[in-house]
Order: sequence, then C-alpha cells, then structure tokens
Amino acid sequence: MASSRCRVAYVVLAALAAAPFLLLLLYGGGSPSALCLAAARSGGASRRLQYPSVAWSRVPPLPVLPSSPLPSLRASRWIIFAAAAHHPRHRPLPAVPGWQLLAVADETTPPDWSHPGAALLTLTDQARLGFRSVAFLPARGHARKAAAYLFAVQRGARVIYDADARNAVLGSNLTKHFDVDLDHRQGGGVLLQYSHADPNRTVVNPYVHFGQPSVWPRGLPLHKAGEVGVEEFYTQVFGGGQFIQQGLCNGLPDVDAVFYFTRKSSEMEAFDLRFDADAPKVALPQGMMAPINSVNTLFHSPAFWGLALPVSVSPMAADVIRGYWSQRILWEIGGYLVVYPPTVHRMDNVHAHPFDDEKDIHVSVGRLIDFLMEWRSHKQTLFERILDLSYAMTEEGFWGEKDLQFMSAWLQDLVSVGYRQPRLMSLEIDRPRATIGHGDKQVFVPKKLPAVHLGVEEIGEVSTEIGNLIKWRKHFGDVVLIVHCTVPVDRVALEWRLLYGRIFRAVVILSEKSNSDLAVEVSNLAQAYKFLPKVFDQFAGAGGFMFLQDHMILNYWNLYDFDKAKLWITNKVKESWSDVPLHGNKIEWFINQGDMVKKAIASFPFQYQANYKRSVGEDKIIHCNSEIFYIPRSHIGDFSYLVQAIGSLDIHHSIAIPMCALQWICQAILNQKL
Repeated sequence: MASSRCRVAYVVLAALAAAPFLLLLLYGGGSPSALCLAAARSGGASRRLQYPSVAWSRVPPLPVLPSSPLPSLRASRWIIFAAAAHHPRHRPLPAVPGWQLLAVADETTPPDWSHPGAALLTLTDQARLGFRSVAFLPARGHARKAAAYLFAVQRGARVIYDADARNAVLGSNLTKHFDVDLDHRQGGGVLLQYSHADPNRTVVNPYVHFGQPSVWPRGLPLHKAGEVGVEEFYTQVFGGGQFIQQGLCNGLPDVDAVFYFTRKSSEMEAFDLRFDADAPKVALPQGMMAPINSVNTLFHSPAFWGLALPVSVSPMAADVIRGYWSQRILWEIGGYLVVYPPTVHRMDNVHAHPFDDEKDIHVSVGRLIDFLMEWRSHKQTLFERILDLSYAMTEEGFWGEKDLQFMSAWLQDLVSVGYRQPRLMSLEIDRPRATIGHGDKQVFVPKKLPAVHLGVEEIGEVSTEIGNLIKWRKHFGDVVLIVHCTVPVDRVALEWRLLYGRIFRAVVILSEKSNSDLAVEVSNLAQAYKFLPKVFDQFAGAGGFMFLQDHMILNYWNLYDFDKAKLWITNKVKESWSDVPLHGNKIEWFINQGDMVKKAIASFPFQYQANYKRSVGEDKIIHCNSEIFYIPRSHIGDFSYLVQAIGSLDIHHSIAIPMCALQWICQAILNQKL
C-alpha cells in the first residue's frame, strides 16, 4: 500500500527498495540552464524564422596560406581536444603514433598552457583562420572545437577523434580499438547489430551490452534507464558504414549528474568503473539511437559535417543534441553508429558539473528523439537536408536561432576547405523491414561486472537487483503514473520521474502551475480528476492509470501481485474514507458539496443513480482524501463519461473520486451476488 511519509522517509524507502537510481538530490538554487526552450518558442511566436539561403556553388575556396596559423601542419588522423586548465595528473592523453594532437583554446585557457606532443590553436589563431563559423562560437566551452575540426579538414583529415584531455588511450593505440581504416581490411567484416524487430524501440543503453546494466550514459532519457534486460537476440550488418564510432570510457564513464550525485558514498570518492573489453562492438540499425559524446568518439570523413557542436546551449547539452542530430542525418547517407568496447581510461577528478547544466537534457531529449524519428526532408543534397533539419529543430525549440546561423556558416566553411558532400541514399526505415529468420538471430549474453549502487559497490547482489527491476517493470510497464505536486516542481519533478520512471510506462506530472521546461501540466488539485481524461487520451493503449499525490510514497515493490484489471482505492482505510452526514451538518463546504453531488447524480443514467443511492443514500456524501487510486483500462470510458456529466459543477476532488468509484464498487458487488 501507499504510505504518507516525510521527505526523510522518502530517502530511506528509496534506499530500502534496493533498486538502482531511485533518488535525485537537487541542490537548492542554481543558475538557469542555457538551453532555453521557452525563450526559443516565444521568440518564434513574435516573428517568422528566416530560412537560410546558401548558394553552395558560389562559396569561395579557403586555401592554406604561408601566413595562416601553423601553415606546415598536415595529417590524415587527428586527435582534437579542449585546452582546459586541468592539473597535469588529470591530463594523461598522450601523443599517439600516427596521430596529430591538436588542442583548441578558449578564454579560460592559461597563457602558459601546454600539452606534450600537442599543437595549440589560440584564440588569436582561430580568428585568423578565416572561417565564417568562428564568429558564432562562444568565448568558452567545447563548442570552440569547431575551429579545430575545420582546421583539421583543411589540412588533410580523413579521421578525427573527438577526445578529452583526461583520456588515457588503452595501450596507446587507437587503431587497435576503433575501425580507423574503413577502406581496407578494417571495418569491412560483419558486425553484431541490435535487432530492429521492435519498431517502437528508438533508443538503447549500450552500457548494458558491455556489462554495466545499472549505469546509463549522459543523454539517455531517464525513463529508458530502467530497460536493463539483455537482448533476446541480435542481428548482423556488413561493416564499412560505421562513420561515427562511440568508444566507452573505463574509470569515469560519460554519465550524467543524476548518476554521479546518487552513486557516491562520499564527495571525494572517485569512480573507477570497468566495461567488458571482450564484448563485441555493436551497431545500431536505422530507427534506433544511443547517446554520443564529445570525449571519446571517432568520426570518419563522410560524417565530418556531424562534428559541429551547438553554440547556444549549455556545454553539457551540446554534444548530446549533436549526437542525436548527427545520427539522424547519418541515415540519409546509409551510415550508422557503432559502439565499441572501452578504448580509454578517464580519471574522475571528483568535481562533477552542476545538475542545472544538463537539466534540460532530461526534459527535452525524449521529445527530441521522437521528433527526429518522424522528420523527413525532400531536399536534393545532404547539406540542404542538414539545413532543413537544423531549421526544423530551431522552430521546435531544441536549439536557438544562433545555432541555425552557425550551422549555415559551418557548412559553408566545409565547402570552402574542399570537403565533398556524401551522396544521399534512400532511408531503410521507410522501406519494409526484412523478416528476421531463425538463422539471422545472433545471441550474446553480456557479463555482469561490479558497479556502484547508491554509493555501495554491486558485486553478488547485482543479479538480484536487476532482476527485481525487470520484474517490477514487467508488471507496471503498461501503467501510467500521474503525480500531482504540491511543492515547487523545479525541485521535485525530475526526482519523481527518476524514482518512478524506471517502473511505469510514463510519469505525468501535474501541478498548480505549469512548467513547459519540465513538462509539467497545470491542474488545480481541487479539480485534478477533470484533467485525467486528457491523460487517458494521451496514453490510449495503457493498461491502467494510477494517481498519486506527492506527499505519498508508493511502495511499488509490495504491489507486485495487485490485480491491474480492478479498481484500486482506499475505501477500506478508515483514516482516508469516511461518511459525511448532511442533515444537521453546520459546515457550509460539505453542504455545498452535497448539493452539487445531488445535481450531478440527477444527470447520471438511471443505473448509476440507483447504484449510488443504494450504497450511500441521499442524506450523506462520501469524503476520501483520494491521495492514491488506480483506474484500470476497462473503467476509463465510464470515468470520462462521469467527469463529463459533472461538467462545470465545482465538486471537489476528494468528493468526486469516491462518487465515481462507488459506481464500480457497487456494480462489482452486484455482479458477485448475481
């Protein structure tokens, strides 16, 4: 059952649940995130967004001149990273034989900055390169790497490794870990691939494949972090199209602040996680995505256009948005993403980024993925389609108008340095998918490696913990949870989604005030029941709907056996459910509610009227706190009908819910007697 608890009990219950990732501690205050979706939309409402017009054939070439920065520097393989002010022990990225190290400075780079074996593009150098896009780059942050990407393309790059200064390449050999040469012996074989059998599965957590099901990458929608089961089977794909290759990091993986803040037993503890180095690399078919970062990712020349980092969003959101955007465009040229076993070890400097820097990722990333899956373009060239998508993403508020202008300049810069657009190919997701035969199915069972669980290392218990999570998800996976918040949603909305999102199909947050950034719908608690039919319509295929007020904690681990086909309400809890006599009652509020109940009942069909009068009578009403109740799919039509019959009557939530519930309770009792 549900129990009313204080906030401390919330922490205790979440820990006792022994299910990973249950609690997000949001630290007060915080600066507003740079990803301002509301601002982008309000700006679009006042004036129409101008579509970029580019004459590609008239873009002048930009050759390397003797006066250009580092004029003699040329290479086909580049490692590019930001020249951040790290302590020397946090900069293990070494010179790799056959690769050119290139660092890019921003305004925070110390004047005496240096890195063994690396060339440096200073701010002055970047301004002298002549690239249009440099004018749009922020003064600080990884987005300034765009200047270095273009510099490398201009100087003969065929492969660019997007890196972090803290990366220690395992074995100092990138060629051993990645498919660096797709034209020859590397990358041309057959690769393991996630199955496309479920067309509704649009995003995947690759950490599960590599032995860490309780860890999730930054940029994965939080409600997808609960999908921890191993693949039933894989398929295969011919190599050669893995134009973007995502490597994994041992030590400190690329995780979000939610994971980082909830998995440490002490502030100064450093993460040291390991992935399965023996697991095979795995490709993602068209129609399926995974997060891509800017700290351990290899780009081949057909995907160089996808290196551009958005300039108007927060640094922690930029590479996540870039990753999903580039994967969608990658399908237009027949390419795909491949995720590789650990390629580097990255040190945890125990100074995590603030949660506010990535808050909007968790809010908007699911909507972004859905948008990208539906997006189509009929433009005739790749760059025109990239601009088309960039324009659409600006209209939808996923990034700002400055990003659209930057993208136009970026593509023109690529043309000016001699980059040739890849040819367009027809989308596989728009063609009938081939039937997966028994002989096409490939089986791989990931290892279960030690991880960290709420600050405690997972070793023997991991199988039980993950098994419980799968069991709960299987039982509640078709149920939508509706949580009504009475406290400020900016502090708790993501907390509730993290606690319950791994179990339920969806978590809908209601509050007295709407918050579009946090996907919170406005609903007065006194009339909350009138909002429920809208949720029913939104999730038409759901098996049921559970309503919960935020001062209640749902011990879902004790509800594994509850019958999802039946109504569930606290009618047998005397502290919650009570009869209120109307005759002689001196409380005006109850008298007014009783009058409105009589009017509503009078408008109900005869059977409903008879059920209510038989169970309650006419001289009293039922009052229920209605803090928690469950409506199965079989009853949502009746519930919506009754809400419509109530209409504009100001019947309170605590009176309306038991009034509606009694119809089904009485009918169930009558059916049993019959």
